Amino acid sequence: MYQNEVVESQGIKIRRRPPTGPPMHYVGPFEFRLQNEGNTPRNILEEIVWHKDKEVAQMKERKPLYTLKKALDNIPPAQDFIGALRSAHQRTGLPGLIAEVKKASPSRGILREDFNSVEIAQAYEKGGAACLSVLTDDKYFKGSYENLQAIREAGVKCPLLLKEFIVEAWQIYYGRSKGADAVLLIASVLPDLDIKYMIKICKILGMATLVEVHDEREMDRVLAIEGVELIGINNRNLETFEVDLGITKKLLEGERGELIRQKDILVVGESGLFTPEDIAFVQEAGVKAVLVGESLIKQSDHGKAISTLFGRDISK
Repeated sequence: MYQNEVVESQGIKIRRRPPTGPPMHYVGPFEFRLQNEGNTPRNILEEIVWHKDKEVAQMKERKPLYTLKKALDNIPPAQDFIGALRSAHQRTGLPGLIAEVKKASPSRGILREDFNSVEIAQAYEKGGAACLSVLTDDKYFKGSYENLQAIREAGVKCPLLLKEFIVEAWQIYYGRSKGADAVLLIASVLPDLDIKYMIKICKILGMATLVEVHDEREMDRVLAIEGVELIGINNRNLETFEVDLGITKKLLEGERGELIRQKDILVVGESGLFTPEDIAFVQEAGVKAVLVGESLIKQSDHGKAISTLFGRDISK
């Protein structure tokens, strides 16, 4: 009960798991429906999180935390994700690009049939991407941790973001063991205490955390958390999947924008970025990096797609 009160007080609408289990004894259809109304996800994000909760429980049984911690002793240190974005911004005068390796999405379905994660990652790097984001969710995005590991082992030098729906610290250790240098934390899913705890774990592992927000309340919560260095503003409402670039501008105006500058937080614009005008709009709002997936992944020439998006070649 205490957990629910904390979540509600922070304005978190996404429930971590179904509130009630299935009935323990036989009940009639009407009674069954009444008992299970709360067990229906309210939106796609909640559905993903509920599935992830079960998936992680199964994965943890197969790979307990102590085995992951052992595996971390034998891998090279994490790369500087934030440093790569800052230096790209300084070099080009444009937002540093986090290019996303993504096969599918719940709203758009399959984005690319002929999907080779390593080839796509190499093309993005050659085209001027500062960092890469790799989807690891299988059910909804057709991604995998194997893709992440394959990209890292193929010699791609860009720092890698674990693009996953994080509900437990175990996933961070697992992602690190597969070569991730940074991890996504979603403020509409995680209460403040979880975000603080996970940022601490990432710092110990040498990883960056990209904390994603969607509205003013989430931005205010995240700005109050110590140790946040990288904030992503998602222009897509994860409950309705509608996109509005104005969200970035709104969240970076006035006192919030001032506080972000004072804390030297790097802001990443996410979703709805398709043209040089879109990039210019979010950069004008105060963004120093952008995360782009769909508008790049669908093109046959990924290097050319990056140049088209930014209005010029950013690889030099």
